[in-house]
Amino acid sequence: MDSPEILFLVRWLHVLAGIMWIGLLWYFNFVQTPMMAKIPAEQKGAITGHIAPQALFWFRWAALFTIIFGLLLAWLNGYAEETLMLGVGTMNPNFTLLGFGMWFGLIMAANVWFIIWPNQKRVLGLVDADKDAKAKAAKMAGQASRINTLLSIPMLFAMVSFQNYSYPM
Repeated sequence: MDSPEILFLVRWLHVLAGIMWIGLLWYFNFVQTPMMAKIPAEQKGAITGHIAPQALFWFRWAALFTIIFGLLLAWLNGYAEETLMLGVGTMNPNFTLLGFGMWFGLIMAANVWFIIWPNQKRVLGLVDADKDAKAKAAKMAGQASRINTLLSIPMLFAMVSFQNYSYPM
């Protein structure tokens, strides 16, 4: 399918979901997490009981929709296989760039759904866990979130480079 209107809509939804996802990722890692140590204990419940669960809701669904719309966009454009294979055999660096971005995004989304969210449910008390289990879950979620923050930089570079690199497709 090469309808410009459909491609535009899917690309726009991919970018919109991605902005929400990475924006929340950076909010957690550069704002909320560093500030938690400075918030008085009696006020932390406002974050852990209200703000964090809502932010994590949008965070995980933005991750999923970013992936769905990104894969759909690659499929609609006819290069899903080439990019997922990192451009091997195509001699086209565009597919390699986009492929790295896609794989970083897939790894990051897996971290969100299979490491960060299950552990955050323990930390926030949405799932029963004792004090030690909560501490271990907080450490695990934090590590995965920091890994995602680091992966977001080359992922964004690859995605933007794909759109702006002048190698003929």
